[in-house]
Amino acid sequence: TVLDGPLKLPAIVFGAGTFANQYNPDAHLESNIPLRTIGLALRYGIQAFDTSVYYGPSEVILGNALQELKNEFPRSSYQLMTKCGRFGPSDFDYSPSRIRDSVKRSLERLQTSYLDAAFLHDVEFVCTQVVPQSSGNNLGALGEESPAYGLAKGDEGKIRGEGDRKVLDAYAELRKLQEEGLVKNIGITGMSRSLPYSVMTDVDYKPVDVILSYSHLTLQNGTFARFAPEFRERAKVKQLFAASPFSMGLLTPFPPLWHPAPPEMKAAARMAAGVWLNGLPDLALGYAVRNTGSMVGNIPLVTGLSTPREVHECVRVWREIQDGEAEGRKKAEETVQDIFSKAEYLDWSWASPQEDLELVISKTSPQWRL
Repeated sequence: TVLDGPLKLPAIVFGAGTFANQYNPDAHLESNIPLRTIGLALRYGIQAFDTSVYYGPSEVILGNALQELKNEFPRSSYQLMTKCGRFGPSDFDYSPSRIRDSVKRSLERLQTSYLDAAFLHDVEFVCTQVVPQSSGNNLGALGEESPAYGLAKGDEGKIRGEGDRKVLDAYAELRKLQEEGLVKNIGITGMSRSLPYSVMTDVDYKPVDVILSYSHLTLQNGTFARFAPEFRERAKVKQLFAASPFSMGLLTPFPPLWHPAPPEMKAAARMAAGVWLNGLPDLALGYAVRNTGSMVGNIPLVTGLSTPREVHECVRVWREIQDGEAEGRKKAEETVQDIFSKAEYLDWSWASPQEDLELVISKTSPQWRL
């Protein structure tokens, strides 16, 4: 299904962050499984891919696979999106020269002459922080607490510090790359509560074309749906994306050890694991599918896919939701949300950035091959 939006995207976008050691070992990445997975997704109509230089070998694996499939699926038949500015857990470089070099390197790795979209990766790590709390429920940003979040009327275009200036300068370089025809659409990614309003509305810049928010349209945290109208109506963003319906693995049987959720949230997720007969990932994916797509603002869902089996399962759940799922699924979703609510972690955002993220990842995950 192609959504009726400006980019004409499919309802499901293939999240290629799975082609990195954080989610799969070298044996998996070096096998023919990625090629088979990508080919199957394309045949199902999942004809858009999201990746990043930050995802280790992902761009190379994706580019090689698409080259092998080019006779069946030429470049014009799918869309490619990548990210720049983040190169390691704590390695951010938003300098214009590095942004330009990164985009050009991504073009080489993906073996393409243009990108359909390029994002500044995880801007909350770079922009000037104005949020009053590093974690918790941030829906107050849309109400009386909006001035504390930099979202009050009249805050449009306000540059609050060096971080905001770095983001704006990096974005200006993306705009140049767009004018040169190397990138069709440009934007930013991050957690919805901490996206800098300045870069979306600065009078010296056009509105961003695309915004990708992750882990905020899930069974545990659905607040992106509340922020979406702000992005569309006030910031005039052309296309929104919702990513990570499993909340970076939190809503799976085995969350990665480096996952930033606090222990109590992870405990609530373990408690929720037995609610749905087909498993928590199946339930979480169905929830995200129902809350994105053509019926909800034409927001595509970016979900990570590692194997052909996961592609089949994703399509099965998507079709089930389109056909009108059984009432039991919605009741199970409510049960899971009640578990998180009782634990006081429903619609709760963990701290981003985390001070110890690099240490946690370095101790629990193989080194990324950047």
